[in-house]
Amino acid sequence: MTMIGWFQIILFGVVIVALTKPLGWYMTRVFGGERTFLSPLLRPIEAGIYRISGVDERREQHWLTYTIAVLLFHVGGFLVIYGVMRLQAALPFNPAGQGAVAEDLSFNTAMSFITNTNWQNYGGESTLSYLTQMVGLTHQNFLSAATGIALAMALIRGFSRASMRTVGNFWVDVTRCTLYVLLPICVVYTLFLVWQGMPQTLGDYVEATTLEGAKQTIAVGPVASQVAIKMLGTNGGGFFNANAAHPFENPTALSNFVQMLSIFALGAALTNVFGRMVGNQRQGWAILSVMGVLFLAGVAVTYWAEANGTSTLQALGLSGGNMEGKEVRFGIVASSLFAVITTAASCGAVNAMHDSFTALGGMIPLINIELGEIIVGGVGAGMYGMLLFVILAIFVAGLMVGRTPEYVGKKIEAREVKMAMLAILVLPLMILGWTAVAVVYPAAVASMANAGPHGFTEVLYAYTSAAGNNGSAFAGLTGNTFFYNLTLASAMFVGRFFMIVPAMAIAGSLAAKKSIPPSLGTFPTTGGLFIGLVVGVILIIGGLTFFPALALGPIVEHLAMNAGNLF
Repeated sequence: MTMIGWFQIILFGVVIVALTKPLGWYMTRVFGGERTFLSPLLRPIEAGIYRISGVDERREQHWLTYTIAVLLFHVGGFLVIYGVMRLQAALPFNPAGQGAVAEDLSFNTAMSFITNTNWQNYGGESTLSYLTQMVGLTHQNFLSAATGIALAMALIRGFSRASMRTVGNFWVDVTRCTLYVLLPICVVYTLFLVWQGMPQTLGDYVEATTLEGAKQTIAVGPVASQVAIKMLGTNGGGFFNANAAHPFENPTALSNFVQMLSIFALGAALTNVFGRMVGNQRQGWAILSVMGVLFLAGVAVTYWAEANGTSTLQALGLSGGNMEGKEVRFGIVASSLFAVITTAASCGAVNAMHDSFTALGGMIPLINIELGEIIVGGVGAGMYGMLLFVILAIFVAGLMVGRTPEYVGKKIEAREVKMAMLAILVLPLMILGWTAVAVVYPAAVASMANAGPHGFTEVLYAYTSAAGNNGSAFAGLTGNTFFYNLTLASAMFVGRFFMIVPAMAIAGSLAAKKSIPPSLGTFPTTGGLFIGLVVGVILIIGGLTFFPALALGPIVEHLAMNAGNLF
């Protein structure tokens, strides 16, 4: 651990905090239908989309109608991706002559991208055509990210409105998010990435001659446009198999830093949107502080573990930390920071192999996902996931003082608590349930590259990543099998949609309630006590649901690899 390393971590945090307020202000205006500096250019396009699609932007939806619209929208997205992958061989923009993708892999990938998981059981440059990458994956990267933000806005409206039966219009929210937020940023972002050296072309793969005289095929393609939204939208699906460790997908230290910033930017800004819409920006800063405490704790542990390595490495004469599986361009600190960022959000992009981290260093990304990825989280998904934990924390506070809990002027009653618990318990059901099956089913066990605690962690991480809609992996597991393609897809589906429905039910319930003014008995929700309470509730619930699995894998492995330091 070095001062330069800590400086990089601190600089990242400072820039994110600096971006939170201006982005939050802008997004609040966008979703409120107010005029922005892009309105003269984009408003005619927005109005045209509504006319063509038959949407009345002034007509809002009940929470149930809003939810049904979300689900039907994803059915359409699934069919588009699946169809393009299966027909890939007959479609244009396929310079490498990629064939049709297998049925089970197409199913897994389509489910992965509509749920914003972007789990990839394939190598992009050796499996997919340019058209599939663009029309199937990049297209859905925009829409799944916009959907997450739209859902967060619906829940925020539930807190900010009073005595109303509507929570917004899904079609309007998705349109505005895509047009005014995601597309403009990605245009500038893509040009920046091209400047840094990232390919953006529809030309053929490049044939090169090595110094030894051998022929080498270098994969290129429309990379920059996909990477921009994969990071900004916390999608994570790489154009290349090596993801952000590939020099064409992450060319420089500057591109690496900007990619890390873009993963957190919109998720952090949504906390400010929440504060503005409930009429007290301090509420948003309090939620961001909860996220910050958990994030910094995770970074500290991961950086310490990777910088110190293990006694096993030291016995081999490998001092200076654990460099296995890391890009020498980025080193330990940038790799550790990236790993925590990408799993604190539901991004899943990687610039180092998590499978090669130390046991404790690899455990933090696992914990981040198992907590529901509410530490900033996926764009939108992290915000509504965090608000579910806030509801539970407020409920606990109400129990301690013997009065009905309330938050930002809304009484938190049995219905909201039950829905919050239902949404949160979906993750352990999928993660622990499918892991238990996989570690005893012979065909699944055969996919494990390692035995013992590390092999167990590979399986646990896979289902954690799928159910948490993250998409990163402990790369030692061979996931492209019929069993894993189907079971991981089911975990993605349940982890996304079985969390959305209860969250939307909460939004509708809160929007219909009257707003009550604070009183002397109201628990303050902008100070250190509230922040500590929410952090404690998150860790307690996470510990109760996942500690047995966590202890059996990474912690046992850590003890084994450091046995020389224990005696």
